[in-house]
Amino acid sequence: MSLLGAAEIRELAELLDLRPAKSLGQNFVIDGNVCQKIVRVAGVTADDIALEIGPGLGSLTLALLEVTSNVIAVEIDQRLADRLPITVAEHKKDSDYKLTVINTDALALRELPLAPTVLVANLPYNVSVPVLLHLLEILPSLNTGVVMVQAEVADRLAAKPGTKEYGIPSLKASWWAQVSGAGSVSRSIFWPVPGVDSKLVSFKRHETPGDEVMRKGVFQLVDAAFAQRRKMLRAALSGIFGSSAKAEAVLIAAGIDPTLRGESLLIDSFCAIYNASQSVK
Repeated sequence: MSLLGAAEIRELAELLDLRPAKSLGQNFVIDGNVCQKIVRVAGVTADDIALEIGPGLGSLTLALLEVTSNVIAVEIDQRLADRLPITVAEHKKDSDYKLTVINTDALALRELPLAPTVLVANLPYNVSVPVLLHLLEILPSLNTGVVMVQAEVADRLAAKPGTKEYGIPSLKASWWAQVSGAGSVSRSIFWPVPGVDSKLVSFKRHETPGDEVMRKGVFQLVDAAFAQRRKMLRAALSGIFGSSAKAEAVLIAAGIDPTLRGESLLIDSFCAIYNASQSVK
């Protein structure tokens, strides 16, 4: 099976009278070798059902179908969604595969016809974190994945406590999965060439520390803790608990130093704060 190169990408765009939309984060991958690398890094196997968000003109879709015969592609652009099955059929000569194309916004997804096991995607830069968190929330069958995102976003997702990048994205993602950096990619692999650098981020799902009610409570604490990064936790959480004195009492009950800041805590510590808040009067 042949993969798409720069010339074919431009030909397809011309065929569709397509001018990449910045509002949709349309930067198409024109290097088939990079697509194959992403699939390898994701550890996709023949047994996987792969989910791809924003397949665009099909570069990564074709690389996925070299390994697994079952791909679900979610594409917001009607023209691209309609064209993708045709492109795949032209390049994959055999018919021993299943490509399910869904024309919708990834953030509007609530369910899928199949349960995907791996996510592989070139996520639009402007919505990459909300999309990733949404998919982890609604698709418990997603065990692993690799996403290509803006370098700064990748650094925030994979950040560790105590670093300037650590914050809401890294904490919320860690509720569902262990997230790690998985390498950089050159700007030159995209058309049009973006004005920012890109990196790969991998994730591996683990058991969540609590149920959905607890998650919402913990995420509320995380949001408050980082609303003003320089605030100590007893001040940052005072709005939730009614006063800094009550916040301090909850933090002490959770075994957390009230003078710490949110960027020093793991998700388990925020869970401890939530649990303590249920018993401290």
